[in-house]
Amino acid sequence: MLKQYSVLAILLLLLIAGCKEGQTKEQELAADKSQQKSLSKEALLDTVQKQTLKYFWDYAEPNSGMARERFHPDGNYPRNDSHVVTTGGSGFGLMAIVAGMERNFIPRDSAVARLNKIADFLDKTPRFHGAWPHWINGETGDTQAFGKKDNGGDIVETSFLAQGFIVVREYLKNGTEAEQAVAKKYDDLWKGIEWNWYTNNKNGIYWHWSPVYEWEMDFMIEGYNECLITYIMAAASPGHAIEPAAYHEGWARGGDIVSDEEAYGLPLILKHNTSGSRGGPLFWAHYSYLGLNPKGLSDRYANYWDVNVNHSLINYEYALENPKDFETYSENSWGLTASYTRNEDDGIGYSAHSPDDDRGVVSPTAAISSLPYTPEKSLDAMRYFYEDQHELLWGPAGFYDAYSLEGEDWVAPYYLAIDQGPQVVMIENYRSGLIWDLFMQAPEIQEGLKKLDFTIQK
Repeated sequence: MLKQYSVLAILLLLLIAGCKEGQTKEQELAADKSQQKSLSKEALLDTVQKQTLKYFWDYAEPNSGMARERFHPDGNYPRNDSHVVTTGGSGFGLMAIVAGMERNFIPRDSAVARLNKIADFLDKTPRFHGAWPHWINGETGDTQAFGKKDNGGDIVETSFLAQGFIVVREYLKNGTEAEQAVAKKYDDLWKGIEWNWYTNNKNGIYWHWSPVYEWEMDFMIEGYNECLITYIMAAASPGHAIEPAAYHEGWARGGDIVSDEEAYGLPLILKHNTSGSRGGPLFWAHYSYLGLNPKGLSDRYANYWDVNVNHSLINYEYALENPKDFETYSENSWGLTASYTRNEDDGIGYSAHSPDDDRGVVSPTAAISSLPYTPEKSLDAMRYFYEDQHELLWGPAGFYDAYSLEGEDWVAPYYLAIDQGPQVVMIENYRSGLIWDLFMQAPEIQEGLKKLDFTIQK
């Protein structure tokens, strides 16, 4: 009888323990949700910035230290390209690492070692008149063709990369002996880019040059899109600068870049390279302005703060208008830009989402990276992504790339360097202006802006 009682007691204790364990799990879930809801503004910014930085820190390509083109946490890479690194995205990553150092998200000595590793890798990879290709094999350092004839220099991606060079140099140039040595490496990489070669002896910059196909792609960069920084970097080069005519006749189309179109009562100011009048994908307001500070920045064509604020507000207002009546859009669920997309069969594709190419897909990077331009609306969106859509959107490197709430909720549970980098950098520019300050203090950038007749009002 005693043995039976003992067995019953043990079973009862196990049952009680099981109930407590069940309650604990429920309580833990409730606590997690409560924590999501109770984050202060600063804690939310810290959380998103730090987690997103992991793309460039924890999930970088290991041999080169550079940013992978894409990171798929499930290991399902459609072209087995987890080793492919992106030059432009790595430029964004350099700036993100600087922000992470400043906020003590990553150890300073480890960050300097990583930056040194990246500089050494880039110094050994093939360059094409000083410019890097769009993609590099991170394991071998060889050029990875982006397309059949796109197997040489990509001056636009190089300009995004060089923007990062300047920021790293300025951040480390007065540091320890080891930091100054790294700064010198980035200064040398920057000064070796032959920007004037990419004019092809014409008034404009050509996007691509290949040692095999030379100028066959024949793509002159004309505004307005994401490439303003390319012309500014080219004008700022100490030894390989373009002439001002390349900017004014090429990029600005001889003045035809100016627009009198408006949407939702907001002037577009410049003619976006789209068919409509409601602006292009929002990355056009981000990539060039991660280092280049648009506050008070004007030339004979535009005030660039107004350009970017209006672009962001038009994108937001389009989501509110929601002319295609998508369930995804609301006052907190907005942001159209280039990202993964939802195909008709619910598979994952890629699209440069904009009012002219609207698929009912929101890319979190669009609203978050517009934080300096639309702070309240972007913060509300960030909180919505984090709190209301946490289970759908939150992953190991921040918010997943894109989602849709049409029918069954859908998410692309993957990441792209060009979408994660701007979030870290623009959050920092909103919080402290650090990356803007570093880039804009560079003397050659100031000279380049002056050369193109830019003015800066404090």
